[in-house]
Amino acid sequence: MAKLVLETTAPFQGLPELVAYDEGLFAKEGLEIEWASRDEAIAQAGLLPDAVLANGATPFDSHGVLFEQGKADMYNACEWGNYCRIGESATHSRQVGRRAIVAWSAIAVPPDSPVYTPQQLAGRRVGVGFYAGTHYLALHLLSGFLPRDQINLYNAGSGAHQRLKRMMAGEYEATTVTEPHGTLAEKMGCRLVCSAFFHGTEVVSDRVSAETYAAFNRAIREAVRRINANKSAYMHYFIDHHKEKQPEVGQLKVEDLRESRLIVTDPAPIPEVEMQRTYEWMKSWGLLDDASSSLDLVDQEIQRLAHAAAD
Repeated sequence: MAKLVLETTAPFQGLPELVAYDEGLFAKEGLEIEWASRDEAIAQAGLLPDAVLANGATPFDSHGVLFEQGKADMYNACEWGNYCRIGESATHSRQVGRRAIVAWSAIAVPPDSPVYTPQQLAGRRVGVGFYAGTHYLALHLLSGFLPRDQINLYNAGSGAHQRLKRMMAGEYEATTVTEPHGTLAEKMGCRLVCSAFFHGTEVVSDRVSAETYAAFNRAIREAVRRINANKSAYMHYFIDHHKEKQPEVGQLKVEDLRESRLIVTDPAPIPEVEMQRTYEWMKSWGLLDDASSSLDLVDQEIQRLAHAAAD
């Protein structure tokens, strides 16, 4: 049985992986999965989830932190952030395709906020986790309503729960949330002024072959099929994952969550036209200074072989 060490993942970005693990789908494909805890690694490094990073944030404050230490073979994170991580990786990491879940996120404001539309966030501080999908999504969402010089993002660290608490304490005027914290924000009386979905990708080390990644994808595809066949049976993951450390989330009920915010699809290669568009957009924001080409950010060969073998 091939062993694969994965960095831990939350349901909003990795539900199919969690389902595949819990329901024995990886084992069926001959894969032994071991989870490496990002939370423990972050704490040991002094980067606690509620710590606001100073200027000069690292793309490895959360995702990829164990991978870069050689303690994990694979992780998934937002596609934009992974472009940055690949560019700064010291371990020859490479993207090999899009993950199965298409993550949902929103920008929330407190109940007493005078903001009702994205246009009204002009110049106001919006708390995001730098290098996270919600960071880049905030840029996408707000740039559709505001000139770039009126977008004011504040580095509030990773973790939607702690960002939500800080917003409610008045540290900034809006923040990004994922599920179940979008639902929690609504329960607290917050308004979600705009929302959208975003892709993520899988990053692997040179220890992961195309055959191993293909087996991983076959297990994920079956998990996707099961989730789509009965979403309501899997919504509890969004609560169960957080309730021990976040009692407020534990007060939510499955019926509070919106199934429309859960989208899963078969993992697939990154389309070159979309990859180039993303690359150019990130360059326009100064987020990919060292990348000479979009093709430098993806291992096209292993992506092609692995996804063909998974079909």
